[in-house]
Amino acid sequence: MSNRIAIRKDAFELDLMRKAGKIVATGLNLLRSRVRPGMTTLELDAIFEAHVRDAGAVPTFKGYRGFPASLCVSINEEIVHGIPSDKRVLKEGDLLKLDAGATYKGYVGDSAVTVGVGEISAKARKLLEATREALMKGIAEVGPGKGVSRIGRAVQRYAEERGYGVVEDYVGHGIGKDLHEEPQVPNYVIPGFEFVLQVGHCVAIEPMLNEGDKRTRRLDDDWTVVTRDGGLSAHFEHTVAVTPGGYEILTLP
Repeated sequence: MSNRIAIRKDAFELDLMRKAGKIVATGLNLLRSRVRPGMTTLELDAIFEAHVRDAGAVPTFKGYRGFPASLCVSINEEIVHGIPSDKRVLKEGDLLKLDAGATYKGYVGDSAVTVGVGEISAKARKLLEATREALMKGIAEVGPGKGVSRIGRAVQRYAEERGYGVVEDYVGHGIGKDLHEEPQVPNYVIPGFEFVLQVGHCVAIEPMLNEGDKRTRRLDDDWTVVTRDGGLSAHFEHTVAVTPGGYEILTLP
């Protein structure tokens, strides 16, 4: 953890984040409707960037720490941070992860989904659905006065009961004017680590589940993260605000 302070957002800021989140959510829905075998991952990136700019926002990821694209596109054993390419062609049965961000008037929305390209295998479908449900289990633990360890515990329990590995090398995070703010939001329990959420905190919760080993490795492009054992991985993410009554998901379409 750094020494930075987790920033609580006021009603005006939350409204801007809500708008940023809506742009991301509608963009991901658009991509879902366009995904098909034979497309390149660079085509997906172009569709998303055009959508974001048409909505009066900018793609958060493009240029972030040198990332060259607007969208992270990861396939099968790739977990996260895959770089779109005109040489990477989608195939029937691929398990496709789309991680997207938009900045609207200085505030960020961040979300990710996993989708099947055409018909996918039963084991891929099962992993996809478990990861999506693990995200919702984690979100259900958000509220004022609640520690982020509750999120990690809920995700970890749900995943491990079903035999999946929970990626530990990459975690959720606070979000607002910056893509990555405090606090960190692990998808597993770290003994001795806690952060208590309060009204106005905003976090991006993003479980990544592997069908086998939880360990990862990074490819030579210095971005793409893959499963060490070559097994499939799935990823879902929402930006969530802490409200007086619990939480609000800001990246729903």
